[in-house]
Amino acid sequence: MMAHNYQRDEIQETADMTGDSLGLSMQAAETDAEVIVFCGVHFMAETAAIICPNKTVLLPRMDAGCPMADTITPKALKARKAELPGLPVVTYVNTTAAVKAESDICCTSANAVSVVNSLKAKRVLMTPDRNLAAYAQRFTRAEIIPWHGCCNIHDRLTAEQVLKAKANRPQALVLAHPECRPEVIDLADAVRSTSGMLAYSKESPAQEFLIATENGLLFQLRRQNPTKKFYQVARTMLCPNMKLTRLEDVVQALKTMEPVVKVPPAVRKKALVTVERMLAVPRD
Repeated sequence: MMAHNYQRDEIQETADMTGDSLGLSMQAAETDAEVIVFCGVHFMAETAAIICPNKTVLLPRMDAGCPMADTITPKALKARKAELPGLPVVTYVNTTAAVKAESDICCTSANAVSVVNSLKAKRVLMTPDRNLAAYAQRFTRAEIIPWHGCCNIHDRLTAEQVLKAKANRPQALVLAHPECRPEVIDLADAVRSTSGMLAYSKESPAQEFLIATENGLLFQLRRQNPTKKFYQVARTMLCPNMKLTRLEDVVQALKTMEPVVKVPPAVRKKALVTVERMLAVPRD
């Protein structure tokens, strides 16, 4: 049983493994288990199925989707590629398998800059998160042409909300996710992926943190750092899709061995190439 860092507290507490979407898929590939119960959203289970074709991947709530992933389709990406012939396509792992299959290389929120720089290209198309593209643009000479999708949860967080939270907790460091708006990023003490926030909070001598990402991460932050204090920047940072899965859904999935997430072989083969290319990029 695997649970994303944004899942309900009780799901994370029960899971055998917790982490970010790609990290969990990589762990799934290393386990001897024949069945993976992926507590997350649909594209995450698809990624696990891409990396682990010989395992059964169960998604307890098949209706757990991702609005950002829905902002791009293979057809729309093909059309955009026709308008920008020859440009490498860097696609965030928070996308469907079919979109990954139409891309050149994947990236995560943690390695987006490294991936873009590895291409040695003057211009790249980055999909689908415009905020992640804007963040990566700060650290690369390549011109990044963004797709105009976003995570509606991170994108709704405003600079005013962060400033208000900071005024109430002046000693706390602000940790922000790269999916946040540029004006929120400007106010952060550190910008990290969910796994990066967990690592940063462990290593930092600071004792208080304001967390600018989905509030589900607070469970792991507090569990791993019992002597430190973590606060949500805003109560609105809750993803309804991430909160769909309940323990009852996990039990039902195990009883019925459904729903199973499968990726068509032809799509899987192409999508796997984009993931493997990403994994081959040296870390900065």
